[in-house]
Amino acid sequence: MSADSTVTTRSAIAWFEIPVKNFDRARKFYESIFETTLMERPFGAGRIAVFPYERPGVGGCLDESSVSTPSASGTVIYLDASGRLDRTLELTPKAGGSVEMPKNALPGEMGSIAQIIDSEGNRVGLHAIS
Repeated sequence: MSADSTVTTRSAIAWFEIPVKNFDRARKFYESIFETTLMERPFGAGRIAVFPYERPGVGGCLDESSVSTPSASGTVIYLDASGRLDRTLELTPKAGGSVEMPKNALPGEMGSIAQIIDSEGNRVGLHAIS
Protein backbone atom coordinates (compact mmCIF):
# COMPACT_ATOMS: atom_id res chain seq x y z
CA MET A 1 0.00 0.00 0.00
CA SER A 2 1.19 3.47 -0.69
CA ALA A 3 1.41 6.00 2.12
CA ASP A 4 -1.61 7.87 0.77
CA SER A 5 -3.86 4.81 0.50
CA THR A 6 -6.93 4.86 2.69
CA VAL A 7 -8.27 1.72 4.34
CA THR A 8 -11.73 1.79 5.80
CA THR A 9 -12.31 -0.58 8.71
CA ARG A 10 -15.82 -1.27 9.96
CA SER A 11 -14.61 -2.85 13.17
CA ALA A 12 -11.32 -3.74 14.78
CA ILE A 13 -12.72 -7.23 15.35
CA ALA A 14 -13.49 -9.52 12.41
CA TRP A 15 -14.04 -12.89 14.14
CA PHE A 16 -13.57 -14.36 17.61
CA GLU A 17 -13.24 -17.82 19.07
CA ILE A 18 -13.92 -18.74 22.66
CA PRO A 19 -12.02 -21.90 23.61
CA VAL A 20 -14.01 -24.58 25.42
CA LYS A 21 -13.13 -27.70 27.41
CA ASN A 22 -16.62 -29.19 27.29
CA PHE A 23 -18.40 -28.22 24.08
CA ASP A 24 -21.90 -29.30 25.07
CA ARG A 25 -21.70 -27.62 28.48
CA ALA A 26 -20.36 -24.37 26.97
CA ARG A 27 -22.99 -24.32 24.22
CA LYS A 28 -25.76 -24.85 26.78
CA PHE A 29 -24.29 -22.05 28.94
CA TYR A 30 -24.27 -19.44 26.16
CA GLU A 31 -27.63 -20.52 24.76
CA SER A 32 -29.07 -20.19 28.30
CA ILE A 33 -27.69 -16.76 29.16
CA PHE A 34 -28.54 -15.22 25.78
CA GLU A 35 -31.76 -17.22 25.33
CA THR A 36 -30.82 -18.10 21.75
CA THR A 37 -29.53 -21.00 19.67
CA LEU A 38 -25.95 -21.31 18.47
CA MET A 39 -25.40 -22.95 15.09
CA GLU A 40 -23.26 -26.09 15.47
CA ARG A 41 -20.90 -27.10 12.67
CA PRO A 42 -18.02 -29.57 12.34
CA PHE A 43 -14.67 -27.80 12.08
CA GLY A 44 -11.29 -29.48 11.82
CA ALA A 45 -10.99 -32.18 14.45
CA GLY A 46 -13.87 -30.79 16.49
CA ARG A 47 -16.95 -28.60 16.39
CA ILE A 48 -17.80 -24.94 16.55
CA ALA A 49 -21.01 -23.26 17.74
CA VAL A 50 -21.55 -19.93 15.98
CA PHE A 51 -23.21 -17.00 17.71
CA PRO A 52 -26.06 -15.39 15.73
CA TYR A 53 -24.90 -12.33 13.76
CA GLU A 54 -25.81 -10.37 10.66
CA ARG A 55 -23.48 -9.83 7.73
CA PRO A 56 -21.62 -7.65 7.36
CA GLY A 57 -20.76 -7.80 10.99
CA VAL A 58 -18.54 -9.39 13.56
CA GLY A 59 -19.13 -13.07 14.12
CA GLY A 60 -17.64 -15.63 16.42
CA CYS A 61 -17.97 -19.04 17.93
CA LEU A 62 -17.25 -21.50 20.69
CA ASP A 63 -14.35 -23.65 19.52
CA GLU A 64 -13.91 -27.21 20.70
CA SER A 65 -10.70 -27.78 18.74
CA SER A 66 -9.02 -24.50 19.59
CA VAL A 67 -5.31 -24.51 20.27
CA SER A 68 -6.11 -22.04 23.05
CA THR A 69 -7.26 -23.06 26.50
CA PRO A 70 -9.97 -21.32 28.51
CA SER A 71 -8.60 -18.50 30.64
CA ALA A 72 -9.76 -15.86 33.09
CA SER A 73 -6.77 -13.68 32.21
CA GLY A 74 -5.57 -12.13 28.99
CA THR A 75 -7.59 -10.59 26.18
CA VAL A 76 -11.27 -10.01 26.92
CA ILE A 77 -13.89 -9.95 24.20
CA TYR A 78 -17.19 -8.19 24.79
CA LEU A 79 -20.37 -9.83 23.51
CA ASP A 80 -23.34 -7.66 22.63
CA ALA A 81 -25.98 -7.77 25.36
CA SER A 82 -27.88 -4.67 24.22
CA GLY A 83 -31.40 -4.59 25.59
CA ARG A 84 -30.72 -7.57 27.86
CA LEU A 85 -27.62 -6.95 29.98
CA ASP A 86 -29.45 -7.27 33.31
CA ARG A 87 -31.21 -10.45 32.15
CA THR A 88 -27.94 -11.99 30.92
CA LEU A 89 -26.26 -11.25 34.26
CA GLU A 90 -29.26 -12.74 36.08
CA LEU A 91 -29.06 -15.97 34.04
CA THR A 92 -25.27 -16.41 34.28
CA PRO A 93 -25.07 -18.09 37.73
CA LYS A 94 -28.09 -20.28 36.94
CA ALA A 95 -26.29 -21.49 33.79
CA GLY A 96 -23.08 -22.41 35.63
CA GLY A 97 -21.05 -19.21 35.40
CA SER A 98 -20.39 -16.28 37.69
CA VAL A 99 -20.49 -12.51 37.50
CA GLU A 100 -16.90 -11.26 37.71
CA MET A 101 -17.64 -7.53 37.38
CA PRO A 102 -21.18 -6.18 37.83
CA LYS A 103 -22.78 -3.75 35.42
CA ASN A 104 -20.90 -0.45 35.13
CA ALA A 105 -21.92 2.60 33.12
CA LEU A 106 -19.40 3.81 30.56
CA PRO A 107 -18.84 7.55 30.11
CA GLY A 108 -21.10 9.55 27.83
CA GLU A 109 -23.45 7.55 25.64
CA MET A 110 -21.19 4.50 25.34
CA GLY A 111 -23.52 2.18 27.27
CA SER A 112 -22.67 -0.26 30.04
CA ILE A 113 -20.33 -3.21 30.51
CA ALA A 114 -20.00 -6.20 32.81
CA GLN A 115 -17.78 -9.27 32.91
CA ILE A 116 -18.61 -12.90 33.57
CA ILE A 117 -16.72 -16.14 34.01
CA ASP A 118 -18.32 -18.69 31.70
CA SER A 119 -18.83 -22.41 32.31
CA GLU A 120 -15.33 -23.11 30.94
CA GLY A 121 -13.43 -20.57 33.05
CA ASN A 122 -13.16 -17.85 30.38
CA ARG A 123 -13.53 -14.21 31.42
CA VAL A 124 -15.95 -12.69 28.89
CA GLY A 125 -17.23 -9.13 28.71
CA LEU A 126 -20.80 -8.04 28.05
CA HIS A 127 -21.60 -4.67 26.46
CA ALA A 128 -24.95 -2.98 26.07
CA ILE A 129 -25.91 0.31 24.46
CA SER A 130 -29.38 0.20 26.00
